[in-house]
Amino acid sequence: MKVLFEGNGFVAIDKPAGLPVIPGRDGGADCVRTRVEARLSRPVWVVHRLDRDTSGVMLFALNADTHRRLSMAFEAGTVGKRYVALVDGRLEEWVSIEAALVEARKSRMRVAREGEVGKAAQTIVTPRTIFSKATLVECEPLTGRTHQIRVHLLSVGHPLLFDHQYGRKTPLTAADLGGTSDAVVLARTPLHAERLVIEGVTIEAPLPEDLRAALEFLR
Repeated sequence: MKVLFEGNGFVAIDKPAGLPVIPGRDGGADCVRTRVEARLSRPVWVVHRLDRDTSGVMLFALNADTHRRLSMAFEAGTVGKRYVALVDGRLEEWVSIEAALVEARKSRMRVAREGEVGKAAQTIVTPRTIFSKATLVECEPLTGRTHQIRVHLLSVGHPLLFDHQYGRKTPLTAADLGGTSDAVVLARTPLHAERLVIEGVTIEAPLPEDLRAALEFLR
C-alpha cells in the first residue's frame, strides 16, 4: 500500500485494484482502510470512495477535523480529479457528458429517462491515445456520483473495455488486445484515479501493471 503523500492532516495512498475501501458485505475484514491503519499504526477516516476494482489516488484523514474539512471540499466540488480509462471504440474528440443519474437494479446506476428526477452529473472526457478499436481517455468528473464515469462512458457508446456490471463480463486476454496468447491481461474495470488536487497539493499515482500491459498489447 504505497503512500503517495502525508501531511496537512491527511494521507494519500495508491489503492490497488480488487480491494474494497471498507469491509464488504461478505464479512471479510481485509480492506484498504484496515491496511492503511495497520501501516500507520493509527485510526484513519475515509474521505472519499473508489470502487473495489478502481485503482489510484485515495485520501484518508488522520483526525476528525481534517475529515470534515476535506469532505466539505469534495461536496463543494473544489477538488480536482482526473481518471484514466480504457474504453471500447475510437473516441476521437473531447466531449462533455451532462446526464443525471438514478439508481437501477442490482446496485447499478443508469442515466435518468425523460421525466425522471435524477442527480445532476457531469464528466469531461478527453482522448489521450487512440488505438484501432479502443481509446485511452482522461475523465474529469465535475460531480461525484456513484459509478458516474462508467455510466457516462456507456451512455455515449464507449463503455470500459471490461465491466462486469455495465459491459463486457469476460476478462480480456492478450489475443483480445492484439497479441496471440490466451493469457488474461485485464480482469477488472480499467479505471484508474491518476491525479487529485486538493488544498494546493497535487497527488499522482502511476498506471498499475495490468493497465500498462494492456496498453503495450494495444500498441
